[in-house]
Amino acid sequence: MNITRENIDELNAIVKVDIAKEDYSGKVDKILKDYRKNANIPGFRKGHVPMGMVKKQYGKAVLVDEVNKLLQEGLNNYLKEEKLDVLGNPLPKEQENFDWDKDNYTFEFELGLSPEFNVDLDVKEPITHYKIVADEEMVDSQIKNMQKQYGKLVSKDKAEEGDIVAGTFKNEEEGIENSTSVELEKIKGKENLEKFIGAKAGDTFSLNTKDLFEDDHDLIQHLKIEHDKAHDLNIDVEFTVSEVNKQELADLDQELFDKLFGKDEVKTVTDLKEKIKEDAAKQFQQQSDQQLMNDVTEALIENTKFDLPKDFLQKWIRTVGEEPMTEEEAAEEYEKSEKGLRYQLIEGKVMKENDLEINFEDLKAFAIDKIKVQMAQFGQMDPSEKELDDIAARILSNQDEAKRLSEQVMNEKLLEFYKENMSFNEKEVTYEEFVKEIYE
Repeated sequence: MNITRENIDELNAIVKVDIAKEDYSGKVDKILKDYRKNANIPGFRKGHVPMGMVKKQYGKAVLVDEVNKLLQEGLNNYLKEEKLDVLGNPLPKEQENFDWDKDNYTFEFELGLSPEFNVDLDVKEPITHYKIVADEEMVDSQIKNMQKQYGKLVSKDKAEEGDIVAGTFKNEEEGIENSTSVELEKIKGKENLEKFIGAKAGDTFSLNTKDLFEDDHDLIQHLKIEHDKAHDLNIDVEFTVSEVNKQELADLDQELFDKLFGKDEVKTVTDLKEKIKEDAAKQFQQQSDQQLMNDVTEALIENTKFDLPKDFLQKWIRTVGEEPMTEEEAAEEYEKSEKGLRYQLIEGKVMKENDLEINFEDLKAFAIDKIKVQMAQFGQMDPSEKELDDIAARILSNQDEAKRLSEQVMNEKLLEFYKENMSFNEKEVTYEEFVKEIYE
């Protein structure tokens, strides 16, 4: 077997594979002899079927199979030996009137080659690294929610502002009938609120769903309707009051602090506020890091210029799916995936040049950290080392799960590398400011 390559340009090449009879004949003859030993053909004893009959019946299929195996093995070895960094897979060139009755064969493959480029981490436009903090309004809201959670409901005869009114929303035409408890502070508009004020158990009144609550999610919850339907829903519903309650907030004392955070972890309201800010900062860190990674990715793609073998990749895209694509569909799919492919190449180069890799211990430690968090959510605060090791081993034995975790670990390593080696403008924002900036 002889393999040669012709470089069309820096990104495209043709590989020619010549296979001679002596490359495959020995394997084909051996397989056909084995077939002869075991063939059951009427009129012949087992093992005494004429070789000519065996070749006539099985020869072509065995020949094609062995040549294809030889071709695939030879091509893979050639790519490794030549250290060719290819995109996609080699694409066989169509050959008209290919003749399997010949002794020698020639096959040609198109290759798409990975481009040569450098990654410059000194990007043109400065990247913002957001530090999201909890403002006083968010902290106060959190404290009030904690007081509500551990407070108590006191029954009342008539509803006043700030009370909680239990009852049932109903609209027969829309199939709405749902019992719920409405916090009057979430009712939108003076006219709607006035219908609740003074209401007693057994009272029924009509409300329009348009702008009934400050947040559409409250409408979804209280009427049990679909998310997509909530924003434009404009119907009348009947609300029948079943009871009226006043929410008495829990006192901000040591008993509450111990329930929330454990004995003596928090001792004053000032400590409580600091604790809430610390916990919020940890929760916001993930969103901040994800946004930073998104912005770094976009900046590196913009900052790192190189060409791709576009025509080859569009041809390759046509062949990889379960159903073949048209040229137009493949071109559209290429446009969608081009940025992702560019970043994969950039990411691969950054990892290779900076020896960023994952070992099993990294993966195991990451899995155990995830397991601890999940177990803590169910009240298991101090699992044994053996228990954690057993669960981690079970998770990592699943290839799909191990791959998913590996990607997360590598993302963390890459992000840490970018933080250490790129310049950012740090900006402190509240969560609302962060959301506003990102979506604008």
